[in-house]
Amino acid sequence: MDFRKTYFLLPNLFTLSGLFCGFYAISVCARLSDEGGGSDALYKASLAIMLGLFFDAADGRIARLTRTQSELGLHLDSLSDLVTFGVAPGLVIYRWGLEGFGRAGLFIAFLFVAGGAFRLARFNVLSLRAIDEKPGKYMLGLPIPVAATVLISTVMAFHAIGINQTTNHILVATLVTVLSYLMISRVRFRSMKDLKLTKRTTAVVGLLLASGVLVAVRISRPAVLILLVGCYITLGLIEEMYLLRKGRVERIRAARAQALAPAPTEELASESEVLAELGIDDDASARAPAAPDGAVTT
Repeated sequence: MDFRKTYFLLPNLFTLSGLFCGFYAISVCARLSDEGGGSDALYKASLAIMLGLFFDAADGRIARLTRTQSELGLHLDSLSDLVTFGVAPGLVIYRWGLEGFGRAGLFIAFLFVAGGAFRLARFNVLSLRAIDEKPGKYMLGLPIPVAATVLISTVMAFHAIGINQTTNHILVATLVTVLSYLMISRVRFRSMKDLKLTKRTTAVVGLLLASGVLVAVRISRPAVLILLVGCYITLGLIEEMYLLRKGRVERIRAARAQALAPAPTEELASESEVLAELGIDDDASARAPAAPDGAVTT
């Protein structure tokens, strides 16, 4: 038996485990009563989605370590992400903070699912086009696991401080709409695959750890996730503004250089036109006998 063939099962098993976490979260939300309450159930569903984040981060690394990347794994991972980080968080946030809007709240929650589906489909297309290239420094659009982490960590943080359900439905709807737009936008976010251990990165990581400890002590432990993903999204927006400004400056410089460049020279006139302007008959010069070698003509 060739055990190398079983290596292809490892990343897919992790992917399916993440898919089960999303399915479990959906089943928990489906069992909630319509009479209110159910905060503990929503917290359990949020924990299941958080566990799905672990499986989602592990399957890709296992596939790279075992060299078992495939198109099947790529599409399976996207389908799993759509359920675990699209449908499940959309249903959790609907039961937690959008149910008071009725059908409008259901539509807003669906915007999150639709934005995640579009984001994953675009990611697959771009990945298949650049399948032989190295991973880029940036990703187009907010990754759906990050967007799901914002929603789920919000639910968990409010549960930790004793708030079962939010009363500010407009703020929740705004948050869901903004996240949905960021997923389908052309804003570039760092993939974090090119990080190197330098003094700058060490200082940033140390600052984040210190801030995380402070937030965990003063507010709640789930609020640390909100801090981390908030810093990630803020970094992406700041870098996008910088890249747009840099591209605009380069276009202006190119336009100025083109305007100051000398006009292209006209095509050289033909030899006959030059001889005619000098008053030399081309035919006569052709009929004149050639001077012998070493002779000087006047």
